[in-house]
Parts: sequence; C-alpha cells; structure tokens
Amino acid sequence: MSTNSFLPYGRQSIDADDLAAVTKALQGDYLTTGPGVGRFEQAFAETVGARYAIASNSGTAALHLACIALGLGAGDAVIVPTLTFLATANAARFCGADVIFADVDPDSGRLTPETLDAAFKRAGSAKVKAVLPVHLNGHCADMATIRAITEARGVKIIEDACHALGTILQSGNNSTAQVGACALSELACFSLHPVKTMTTGEGGVTTTNDPQHYKTMQLYRSHGMTRDAAEFRHRDLAFAPNGQPNPWYYEMHALGWNYRITDFACALGESQLKKLPHFIERRRALTALYDQQLAALAPRLKIVPKQPGDNAALHLYAVLIDFAGIGKSRAQVMDELKARGVGTQVHYLPVHRQPYYRGLYGALDLPGANSYYERQLSIPLYPDMADNDVTRVVAALRDVLA
Repeated sequence: MSTNSFLPYGRQSIDADDLAAVTKALQGDYLTTGPGVGRFEQAFAETVGARYAIASNSGTAALHLACIALGLGAGDAVIVPTLTFLATANAARFCGADVIFADVDPDSGRLTPETLDAAFKRAGSAKVKAVLPVHLNGHCADMATIRAITEARGVKIIEDACHALGTILQSGNNSTAQVGACALSELACFSLHPVKTMTTGEGGVTTTNDPQHYKTMQLYRSHGMTRDAAEFRHRDLAFAPNGQPNPWYYEMHALGWNYRITDFACALGESQLKKLPHFIERRRALTALYDQQLAALAPRLKIVPKQPGDNAALHLYAVLIDFAGIGKSRAQVMDELKARGVGTQVHYLPVHRQPYYRGLYGALDLPGANSYYERQLSIPLYPDMADNDVTRVVAALRDVLA
C-alpha cells in the first residue's frame, strides 16, 4: 500500500529485511572490498542469466567500465541514441571516443534500425566501434535487428539497460532472454539508483559472458591495480627470497579508477534481489492498470508503445501529451499535477542539445527525439503504490488535461 499522500514519479522500496542486511554488514569485518561484493555479483549474474557481473558505485561507472572493456579510445566513435541520460554518451567520452548521436522513434523514444542506419551514414569515415542501444523506460530497443546491423559492420554492442532490469526480450529463433544475459550484446549495464527497479543506494552492475571483458573491468574498477601474484611483473620486488609473494605487495598495470562498491551497499543489493520478482510483478500490474485507465484520455494523451514480443518491467511510466493542443505548457501541467499530489518528471532533454555536446559537434537536426521530448512526461510508478493510487493519478491527469 502507498504510504505517502504525495506520489513521486519513483522511489525506493525498503523493508525490515533490507535494514537487517545492511546492519549486519556494518557490524561485520569488511565495509568495502570484502566478500559481500562477490556474493552480490554472483547472485546478480545468476538472476539475469549472465556468466559474469561486475558491481560498481554507479550506473555511470558501469557504462564506463563497459567502454573500457571494449578498448574504446581516441580515434574511435560510438553511436548513442540522443534520448537518454547523459551518462550513456559521457562514458564513451571518458575514454576519448567521439559520439555519433542517433535519432529515435518519435513515439517510443528508442533507437530503431532505421535511425541506426542513418547514424552510420552520418558517421561517414569515422571508426565506429560500438553502439549503445538504450532500453528507455524499461522497453527494449529492437535488439535482434540492431544486432544484425552491427554484426554486418563488425561493430560491438553495449546495452544501456539501466531502466530494464527484469525485462525479457526476444533474442531470436523464437527464444527469449533476460535483459543482462547479453544474448545479443557484448555487455549490458544497469543502474541501482533508488528510483530504479531495485537499489543499492547508489550503484551499478555490468554483465558479460566474455572472460577477458570481466578481467579488464576487475582491473580498472580498482585503480588498475592487482594483487594476483601470477600477474606481477617486477619479480624482484614482488617476491621474498623463499619465492613467496610479499604480503604487502601490489602492482598498478593501468590507469584505473576507484569505482568500487561497498559491502553494505551489496548487502542491500542481495536483500533487494530476493524481492526482485515481487518488484517486477508489482510494476507489471501497475503498468497494466495504467494502460487500461489511460486509454480514455486519448488523443490528448498517448501511451508509449512497447517493443513487440518483449515482456517489459518498466522503470518509468511515460506518457506523451499534446501540450499545445490542450493549451497548457508542460511546466503548467506539472505544477497543477503537483498541487493534486502527483509528482512527475521529464526523461530526457536530448543529449545532443546539451551545451557541451552542441559545442563539441555543432547543432544537429534529430526530429524524432525532439518530438518525443516535447511531449514526454513520467508519472508515478513504484512497487509500494496501491491500485487506487493509479486511479488517483489518472483522475488528476483527466482534470488537468480537460
């Protein structure tokens, strides 16, 4: 049941089991770089059906580690749909790669085979090394077709799955796979921010089935540093006269980052994973209620379409509103909904329109993304909502859009 009179667009679901798990971790011997991290990674990998999972301190770090694993650098380029959070593009820029922004479908906000083809053409002679499809709101991009396009060009895929934990996609040959199993990609990245499907407070996870990618991400997550004696290069410094490795010794083999996640965050993650089936079931039930009740508000309001054949677990419930048609600005609609106890948000200003990227690449005309952005509004969706909270949100929308 809902516990708040005000309904935010999203919020965490924390219970006594979560509190007990974090308390136990805080009372343990390790607060960071301890065994809790490995346990959480193993549990997460098993949950999504991947061979490996690397936990980090944010979804941004998860994306950056994936770009590092593919060896992105200066002289490379990646294709990123412009309708996403900043981190999708920024992760590639952290590596020195250029970003080719792709347009999106105006009604779904997602990368399509057509907009991907157009981005490849606009890239010209640029060395495109990866594509980062975004599973916006929790609905997947058309991964089977996108995979066919990239394979024909020798280009790798990193899934930005930060919105899509729990979503099941069509993986080809009449089969399905969990998002994160990397059935149609090299790597997949998740955010565990509080408004996502589950949380570690802040945090991220990158999954892969490639042992070399896994090893690379382990190295770069912690300063490019290793304590593995088999990897040591300065044997005169690393080993004692008896041939045993010196117990204090470590080596830095690359310029890495401190992207480590704490054990108490992973304890929360382990506890939340146990409730993930409930979170997913509840989000799907609330989504079905919204789909049913919002249909009456057409054509003033449209529901964002799902990818055919997929079974989404939505992070965000997005609607498209004809603000000009109703004679109100989006800010006015958001204020009027807030006055009725309904929180909303906009996801997202197209990244190519941000001052940094506009200064870097100049003005771009991506009309599909602009159309989606101009109409988009995210309305409340989180597991602790009650069924009548959906009815309340829909009633508020009816009043404001009338």
